[in-house]
Amino acid sequence: MQNKILVETSARHLHVTQSTLEALFGKGAELHKKKDLSQPGEFASEEKVTLIGLRGQLTATILGPCRKADQVELSLTDARTLGLTIPVRESGNVAGTPGLKLVGPAGEVDLKEGVIAAKRHIHMTPEDAAAFGVENGQEVGLKLNTERPLVFYGVVVRVSPKYRLAAHIDTDESNAAAAAGVVYGELVK
Repeated sequence: MQNKILVETSARHLHVTQSTLEALFGKGAELHKKKDLSQPGEFASEEKVTLIGLRGQLTATILGPCRKADQVELSLTDARTLGLTIPVRESGNVAGTPGLKLVGPAGEVDLKEGVIAAKRHIHMTPEDAAAFGVENGQEVGLKLNTERPLVFYGVVVRVSPKYRLAAHIDTDESNAAAAAGVVYGELVK
């Protein structure tokens, strides 16, 4: 196996529960797929909401399908725009994080917590992990050979038979590396 991993930029987005979706878009609301994402079953929806923080507002796309908990994923620049100080955490770890207001066409939801900057990570299958010699939860480096070459450290390996090999970095990180178009990275141990 070549040491080559597709690197994708994960722009600002949110995951919502069915009840939050209905509060924002009306009773019985469903997400309408705009495009598939790299991870099987995941998609960007047509539905967008306004995020309102202490100092500003931004628009974000809802990713589907609905989840068990609400989570907003921002870059640190987005957070500053909204007047928030957010932690860098693995997806799903939202306890004790800041909240904000979500505004949709049918209503508003005040999230008490759930806003994070997602820790950069690499999705891979167990077979990929064996080939790279890494384990679930291990932190590695990811080298991007772009116009502005950069090595990111503290990249979490996430292993599941449901995943497809791809690394996710946020918009700030992508801009720092001048990552545009299709970009590949190399795993660094």
